[in-house]
Amino acid sequence: MNVIVLPTYNERENLRHALARIREVADGHGVRLHTLIVDDNSPDGTGDLADELAAQVPDVSVLHRAGKEGLGKAYIAGFREALGMGAERIFEMDADLSHDATYLPHFLRLIDQGADLVLGSRYVKGGGVENWGLSRKVISRGGCLYAQTILGLPLRDLTGGYKCFRRRVLEAIDLDAIDTKGYGFQIEMTYRAYKLGFKVVELPIIFVDRKVGESKMSNDIVVEAMKNVWKLRFSGVPARRPG
Repeated sequence: MNVIVLPTYNERENLRHALARIREVADGHGVRLHTLIVDDNSPDGTGDLADELAAQVPDVSVLHRAGKEGLGKAYIAGFREALGMGAERIFEMDADLSHDATYLPHFLRLIDQGADLVLGSRYVKGGGVENWGLSRKVISRGGCLYAQTILGLPLRDLTGGYKCFRRRVLEAIDLDAIDTKGYGFQIEMTYRAYKLGFKVVELPIIFVDRKVGESKMSNDIVVEAMKNVWKLRFSGVPARRPG
């Protein structure tokens, strides 16, 4: 079973379109893709719309959370739910249409070829970003290089949020030990998977900035990620070969 964990907070204007694109790709490739919407009590009514869509669209379910605690907490809740559903391959994906659903079968192909974690990468050959200003590009690319250097990782895109995990990766990672709330969560999950000896592969993607709604990026999120990289570097994250 393949489950897409789709966190939402004030994504009412994008959610219907995001689910339609996932369904279109799933039907076009003959792949079953179940979408788990994780809504943090969005004040714009995203949660109510999610319930309506779950009742209308095949392979959609909703996990409601009491309030906004950050991207990391939402994903961890979604991961636990997906594992409980019996998912063998679990995706991270944004609900704002910045992640093109066309790539979903390519993630699965790389997992089938032996990858344990596939990263949708903007910074390998064939990848890129569209509709970003210079400052956003510098923050994103600089953040990746910063984390890559400090953590000694041979991976180019450490802050992206389009990923596919094999079940055993999430079972091996101590999810209780992760308290990063913002985009530093992406760095931490990849670092922990790599340190545990899992095979991590990068898939080139084109990231297109959202056209509707507001970005969740903030200065606090950037600072948290920068601090957490050093915390990870000296925290003695478990390292072993997966059995």
